Amino acid sequence: MSKNWLAVASAEHVEIGRHGGFMQVSHGKATPLRRIQPGDRIVYYSPNRTYSASHARRGDDRLQAFTAIGTVKPGKPYQADMGFGFRPFRRDVDWHDAEAMPLALLQARLAFTQEPNWGYRLRQGLIEITEADMTLIAEAMFTAVATPRRQAA
Repeated sequence: MSKNWLAVASAEHVEIGRHGGFMQVSHGKATPLRRIQPGDRIVYYSPNRTYSASHARRGDDRLQAFTAIGTVKPGKPYQADMGFGFRPFRRDVDWHDAEAMPLALLQARLAFTQEPNWGYRLRQGLIEITEADMTLIAEAMFTAVATPRRQAA
């Protein structure tokens, strides 16, 4: 049976993975990726727009949105060479066409945000979430992409 995962990364890093067809978590560690299996669904939550903002002033770059959603492709975690000795582990993902969705719009209805210290759990970089939470997030992100945008006058 497929599982549902919430990964945490800056929107900037999520976009790199979307364009490359992969995901990576926890600064490229292999162990969290071994928990994920082909067919599992993954959604990224981005607390910030850029990685550097997570270590600097947090207020200016805050995003707090779900930024990508996809399904893990067949295969195992593999290492990529990014140069300078950095070889992060990745998994291939079929990313779906979806729009970013602010956490605040769904927070009251998500089970994982009702848990004590739920924000602290996100520091793990990867957590399993319920089917109901994944469905709620997915429907919101897919509806947003299907909604025509208003043209500026």
